Amino acid sequence: MSIAPGSHPHRNPALLKHAEERANSLQNRIADKITTFAGSMAFVYLHIVWFVVWIVFGTLIGFDSYPFGLLTMIVSLEAIFLSTFVMISQNRADTKRQVIADHQWLLVQEEDKQNCQLLELSQQILDLTKAVHQFTSAIPVPNPSSTPAAQGLPEGRH
Repeated sequence: MSIAPGSHPHRNPALLKHAEERANSLQNRIADKITTFAGSMAFVYLHIVWFVVWIVFGTLIGFDSYPFGLLTMIVSLEAIFLSTFVMISQNRADTKRQVIADHQWLLVQEEDKQNCQLLELSQQILDLTKAVHQFTSAIPVPNPSSTPAAQGLPEGRH
């Protein structure tokens, strides 16, 4: 797989494709936004402010006094929904890990194929080298003492 120009070269192409597929679903986009917000410090600060305001005004105005039954019920329902979003997030992370594992498996298979091709080429080079060596070994090497120059004769006349 090649990475298209302009895309994120530092991100796994399989994950980029997975993110594009997730972005096509409205449910997935909503779940992603909720889990992103629920996992942020802004979410914590919002709840601190909400609880303080609720407790102060609930006590002063009297719409929800101690032990804050309505607040407890609302927070319990919120916890139920947030735990569901945590499970959705974990499922999404598992899916991403599976996408990466599948992509890596394809790369391993491609590398194995390339390694087999390299081994085959190496074997062909070895066979050619052996054939060249065998061919050159079969050619008789002239004895230096039997050459015309070694016998003192001019090379053009024998």
